[in-house]
Amino acid sequence: MVGTSPKFRLPTNRDDLIFAAKLAEQAERYDEMVLCMKEVVKDSAKLSQDERNLLSVAYKNSVGIRRASWRILSSIEQREEQKNTGNVPKVKEYRHMVEQELSEICEDIINLLEKDVLAHGGSDDRVFFKKMQGDYHRYHVEATLDPKHKQAALQAYTDALETAKSNLPVANPTRLGLVLNLSVFYYEILRKTEEGITLAKTNFDEAVQELENLPEAEYKEATLIMQLIRDNLTLWSEDAASPDGTQVEDVDMDN
Repeated sequence: MVGTSPKFRLPTNRDDLIFAAKLAEQAERYDEMVLCMKEVVKDSAKLSQDERNLLSVAYKNSVGIRRASWRILSSIEQREEQKNTGNVPKVKEYRHMVEQELSEICEDIINLLEKDVLAHGGSDDRVFFKKMQGDYHRYHVEATLDPKHKQAALQAYTDALETAKSNLPVANPTRLGLVLNLSVFYYEILRKTEEGITLAKTNFDEAVQELENLPEAEYKEATLIMQLIRDNLTLWSEDAASPDGTQVEDVDMDN
């Protein structure tokens, strides 16, 4: 990967790979964390909850750096166009380079999930990983506007929601994380604002009634995600008056 050091050497056994991934996370060396977790999957794609969260964190932060860079460069490109400085081609070339990196990371995790990870685990794992697929198709769309990835994101999110509704309680943190991200997809990408709001509000209201039935660890995680859903609902209700409001976009479900 682009951000890895040529001196970085991957460990050869699973325990050392997990340790190296956690070390890379603490050092904020996320591209190297990605390499470690890919090797973990290669060793065995049946992941523990801790391992699946490490995989999620690795890719989320690796692509997150590029998403932030892409947004900054897009803003600079617009300013340069307005000023008519002649620098637009230089900025555009740099933005395209970042866009390519972002696309490659998205394609990498989408394929890893499809070919290896999704064949293992139970209902909670399937919802978690199908949501991840939807997320990375969505990140791809944010930068490239590729209609194939837009449709693929919707399909992955829809598959995850069907599984969640059939197998997971409404206040389950994995299900709530899916609702949060799918509602953002409806609102921000598909521009189906009412569907996004309805999905978020309906599931929020239903989850409130079930919170007390959750184990303590899940209760804490669920309430954090519900706060993000509520924040989005508040921002979206103010959207007409303040269209540049910032959304709380996604959630990492780390236990």
